[in-house]
Amino acid sequence: MRDTADIDPVIEAIRSSGLSIYDPLLPDRADLWIPTDHLELLLERALTGLSFRGLPLRTRSKAVKEHVCRALGYPVPISFKRTQPRFPAQGLDVYTQKSDNLQIWNSELEPGRRYALVRLGPDDNVLTVRVVTGETLAPFDTTGVLTKKYQARLIQRGPFPELVSPEDTGRLLPWLQAGFYPTSTSEPTQAPQPGQLLPIGEVFDRLKSLLRERIADVGHDQERNRAAVLHRLVCARLGYSSYRDDGQFPDLPHQLLEVKLQTAPTIDLGRVRPDSRDQMASMPEIEGAAVRYCDVRYALFCGFKDEDSVTLTHFYATTGTDFFHRFPQFQGRVVNTKLQLHLPPTFFTHR
Repeated sequence: MRDTADIDPVIEAIRSSGLSIYDPLLPDRADLWIPTDHLELLLERALTGLSFRGLPLRTRSKAVKEHVCRALGYPVPISFKRTQPRFPAQGLDVYTQKSDNLQIWNSELEPGRRYALVRLGPDDNVLTVRVVTGETLAPFDTTGVLTKKYQARLIQRGPFPELVSPEDTGRLLPWLQAGFYPTSTSEPTQAPQPGQLLPIGEVFDRLKSLLRERIADVGHDQERNRAAVLHRLVCARLGYSSYRDDGQFPDLPHQLLEVKLQTAPTIDLGRVRPDSRDQMASMPEIEGAAVRYCDVRYALFCGFKDEDSVTLTHFYATTGTDFFHRFPQFQGRVVNTKLQLHLPPTFFTHR
């Protein structure tokens, strides 16, 4: 089992707060938010090995959610409300899986929501737990039921870096701090904090020096590996002493920054509409204000691909609000209410 010692103080803080799973995360209690990678470690530690043998499906589902409540430090409610998501305090839904077919009923797959997938063995004992975002799950639909996907057209204008948005959205302005450099304990996957968000202009200035960098292809999954190398370079340029990526949107939550590498003219945005004014369910409020999808900043790099590498040639920085003003949107399709996703056989073993 992986190390989970650093999660325990957060659980104790939740337990002492007296809050329920239905209480919104208070602005002054960001310490109660559990990052996605820590959430997975915690639930894996708490649930692995438990047996639900002989329980009817609904009883089993309730029992699993009760164990999740206890693991997170929340009191177990007398009955579970039909909220979206089921654990609003942590932006979390819980599904118990005996097969690789994941069914989500009466709810769209939210890109920023966290989904805890509890894997059961043949005897209804818990084998492992994975916690991922909706953005991670979206590519696994093979039925044609999950059809909505946002895309945009990449239009390049000259070889120079372009600051599409001269300033951030008004929602972010009170929280910005020019000249901020992360401390040795700051991680890119942490939730954003007031006074620790760089203005988009400064993000642009620090990252434009990456132009002409060469990213060599390594391993079999070249596209994923290139993205990981670029994320690592971005973290270093922004001043982080370490690189982490827990697979959630945006790539660098601490800076509300999504990083994209383009070697083709179609920009795949998945289920995230950049200019959406909806609240990000997976992101805690900042000083009482919700973070919206349109507040996220995008660092969009374009590259020239040769036989064994990609050389960065263009760079654009934009807010979600301005994204489609610069990069025209392709029209998406309608999403049905029942989603069936076929998880790959390695989903619970490869992280």
